[in-house]
Amino acid sequence: MRAIRRFTVRTLLPVALEDLDELAHNLRWSWHAPTRDLFATIDPTLWQTVQGDPAALLGALRPERLAALAADVDFVSLVRAASDDLHRYLNDPRWYQSAADPEDLPAAIAYFSPEFGITSVLPQYSGGLGILAGDHLKSASDLGVPIVGVGLLYGAGYFKQSLTRDGWQVETYPVLDPDGLPLKLVREEDGAPSIVSVELPGGRTLNARVWTAAVGRVPLLLLDSNVPENDDAARKVTDRLYGGGGEHRLQQELLLGVGGVRALRLWSRLTGALEPEVYHTNEGHAGFLGVERIRELVSSAGLTFEEAFEAVRAATVFTTHTPVPAGIDRFGRDLVARYFGGDNARVGVPVEKVLALGAEDYDGGDPTVFNMAVMGLRFGGRANGVSLLHGAVSRGMFRALWPGFDESEVPISSVTNGVHAPTWVDRRFIDLAAERFTHAEAASGAGWLRTDAITDEELWDMRHTLRSQLVRNARARLRASWRQRGASPAELGWVDDALSPEVLTIGFARRVPTYKRLTLMLRDPDRLRDLLTHPTRPIQLIIAGKSHPADEQGKRLIQQLVRFSDSSDVRGRIVFLPNYDIAMAQALYPGCDVWLNNPLRPLEASGTSGMKSSLNGGLNLSILDGWWDEWFDGENGWAIPTADGVEDSDRRDDLEAAALYDLIENQVAARFYDRDDRGLPVTWLGMIRHTLATLGPKVQATRMVADYVQQMYAPAALAGRALDGPGFTGARELAEWKAKVRSQWSHVHVDHIESGVGEVPQVGDALHVRAIVSLGLLTPQDVEVQVVHGRVSESDDLTSFGTQPLAVDESYENGRYSFGADVLLDSSGPFGYTVRIVPRHPALASIAELGLVANAH
Repeated sequence: MRAIRRFTVRTLLPVALEDLDELAHNLRWSWHAPTRDLFATIDPTLWQTVQGDPAALLGALRPERLAALAADVDFVSLVRAASDDLHRYLNDPRWYQSAADPEDLPAAIAYFSPEFGITSVLPQYSGGLGILAGDHLKSASDLGVPIVGVGLLYGAGYFKQSLTRDGWQVETYPVLDPDGLPLKLVREEDGAPSIVSVELPGGRTLNARVWTAAVGRVPLLLLDSNVPENDDAARKVTDRLYGGGGEHRLQQELLLGVGGVRALRLWSRLTGALEPEVYHTNEGHAGFLGVERIRELVSSAGLTFEEAFEAVRAATVFTTHTPVPAGIDRFGRDLVARYFGGDNARVGVPVEKVLALGAEDYDGGDPTVFNMAVMGLRFGGRANGVSLLHGAVSRGMFRALWPGFDESEVPISSVTNGVHAPTWVDRRFIDLAAERFTHAEAASGAGWLRTDAITDEELWDMRHTLRSQLVRNARARLRASWRQRGASPAELGWVDDALSPEVLTIGFARRVPTYKRLTLMLRDPDRLRDLLTHPTRPIQLIIAGKSHPADEQGKRLIQQLVRFSDSSDVRGRIVFLPNYDIAMAQALYPGCDVWLNNPLRPLEASGTSGMKSSLNGGLNLSILDGWWDEWFDGENGWAIPTADGVEDSDRRDDLEAAALYDLIENQVAARFYDRDDRGLPVTWLGMIRHTLATLGPKVQATRMVADYVQQMYAPAALAGRALDGPGFTGARELAEWKAKVRSQWSHVHVDHIESGVGEVPQVGDALHVRAIVSLGLLTPQDVEVQVVHGRVSESDDLTSFGTQPLAVDESYENGRYSFGADVLLDSSGPFGYTVRIVPRHPALASIAELGLVANAH
C-alpha cells in the first residue's frame, strides 16, 4: 500500500546531546571530517545505511541509544568539544576580517543562483553551475566573507538517473521532505512560518516559505512555493529543478529574483542581519532581482526608474557561465510583458523599460525575445566570465551590446573558477599533507616537491589505495545498476573482477550536452577496444553523466556508450555508472589517474572536474578549453590537439579522436607503465608532484572567492556607496548626466586631425597629435578624447593597441574644441593610430558602459 503523504518526525535529543542538532544542521560537517567522525562513532553501520547524513542518523536512533549516549561522559565531552570548535569557526576573525582596508569591503553580499550543490544530502543541483555555487559559499565561509546565498527549494531536486536493459536513461523524481533535510524554516516572532509573495498576472499571487541552510558561516535562503497559501499551479512552481516549459521557468526565475530580494528583506528584519551592499547574480536566472530593487527605490526613495537603475547597477555583479547562445534563457517578449505590465504593472516601473533591459535590440538580435543574459549584463556594473578564454569568448558573444568598441574593450572580465578542496580532496591526502608539511608548504604546494617529506613509494602507495577504493565503489555501483536493469545475480559474476586496482584508470564524468562529446572516445571502437585490452599497458574507463530529460540526443549518446560498455569483451575495462552526483564524485575524483575532458573548443566555459582530480594527484588529459587552456604547462598533464577551423564536424571529431587515441597509447599509458627497478613510475610521480605544487594553489575556490572580493565585490561596494548616499544624490546626478550625454551624442564627432613626427620615425620619438572635435552641448569634462595607437596589420587594422588621452588646449564657437598630446613611440614595427571620443564620468565602471563612441573617419 502506498502512502499519500509523508513527513519526517524529528528526534528529541537529551539535554546533554542538544549540540548534536546544531552540528547536524550546519553543513560544515560536509567538508569537516572530524564532525563526520563524531557522527559515525554513534553507530557505524547505521551511518553507512543513511549514507553519511547526520540529520537522518539522529532521526533513526532509538530512544534507548540516545539515553546511553547521553550517559556516556566521554561521548558528551566529544560533542561539546565539536560544538566549541564549530562556534570558534563561526565567530573567530578570518581572512576577510583581517583585510588591510576593511572599510573598502562590503558589509554583506547577496549571492543568487538557481541551484546550489552543497552535499548529496541536499540535492538542489544539476551540474557544474550548482557545484560551483556550493563551492563559492563554502569557500566564502572559510574566508569569513559575509555572503548570504539565495536560491529555490525544489520539491524533487534534480532527477535520479537509472538505465533500462538496453541502456536508455530513465528519470525518477523522488519527492523531498524539507523537514527531513538539514534545513530550518524561517518563522515570524509568533512562530508562524514567514511568507514572501510575488504578484502574478490575473490577480494571482505566488507565495513561498523560506528555508535556511547553514553553510558554515553562510546562511542560504531557499524559497519553497509548495505551501497551502498557493493555488495548485503556484504550488508546482518549485517542483523540479529546470523542469516545465517556458512560463513555468519564467515563474521560477521571477520567484528567485523578485522573491529572493524580498526574502533578504525578511531575513534582515527577523535576524538583524545587515542588508547586502553587493548583489551577485550567478548566471541570468536571477536577473529580475534588479527590477525588484528598482521598484524598492522608486517606492521608498522617490527615485525615477533611471535614477534607481544607476543605484542598482553600480552594486551588481553578473557572472555568465555559458559560451553558447543555446545555454541562455530567452522568453517571449509578450510573455514577460504579461508579468510586468497590465494588471501586474509595478508603480514607477513601466513595462516598456523592463522589456528594454532584456531586449536584443542590436544587429543579429531577435526583437521578439527577452534575453536574461542581456538583462544581466545591462544590470551588471561589473561582469565576468569564468576563465580567461571564456572571458574572451563572452566578449565576442556579446560585443553587439557595445557597438563601435573593439572586442577586447567589451566590459566583461574573467574570474577563473576554483574548487573547494576540503570537499573534494580525499581525506587521506589531506591528512598526509598536514602531517608532513609546514603550513607554508601546504598552502603553496611546495611540500609535494620534497621527496624527503613524502617518498615516491608513499605517494605511489597512496595513489594505489585511492584507485583500489574507487574500484570497490564502482563495482558496487555497477552491480546495483545491473540489478536495476533487470539482471539476475547469476548473470553478474563478472562484476567481481570488473576493473582492476593495477590498471591505468581514466575518468570522464559530466553533464551530457552534445558539445561535451561523451562518445568522442567511440569514434573508432576497434582502436578503443585495443587500448582497453592491451596485453601489457591496458587502460580502464569509468564514465558517468546525466542528460537533460528533454535532450533525446544526449540520451542516445549515453545509450551508445552503455551498449559498447556492455560488450562482453570490454565490460571489465569500461563502465558507465548511473546517477552521477556529489557522493559518486567524491569517490571518483581521488581514484582516477587521469581525468579526460574533450569538449568542442571553445564551448567549455571553465569545467572544474579536472581541478578536483588534480588536487587528488590526478593528471588531466584535455582539450585546451576553459581553465585548462589557461593553466596547462606541458608538465601537469596532456593537451589533446584540436582541429580548429575544420568545418565538417564529423571530420573534426575523427581527427581529434585519433589524436586522443595516440596520446593515450604513446604518452599517457607509456608513462604510467614505465617503471624503475623498484616498480615505480618515477616520471609519472614527478608529474603528480609538479601538478600538486603548481596547479594545486591555483584551482582553489578560496583563491576564486578572494579574486571576486578584490576585483568585483569591493569595487562594486564603493561604486554603490558613491550613488546611494543621502538623498541618492550620486544616482540622480549620474542618471541626469547620462541622459544629457545620450541626447547630445549625435552631435559629437571628430572634425579634423593633425599630426607630426620626424621624417624617419624612431623608437623614442614623439608623435604629436591634435584633434578638432565637436561636442554639441557637452563640455570637455564630459568626454575623453583619446588617441588609440599600436601595431597595425597590412589592412591597417590595429592588432594591439593602447590609448592616451588628449588634453583640451583651445575652444571655439558652437561647441568645438581642440585637443592635443604627444605620443611616445616606444616600439619598432608598423605603427598606426586613430582618434576617438568616449563619455567620461568618475562613476563609470568602463568607458564602454554607455555603448557610445565617436570614431574618427
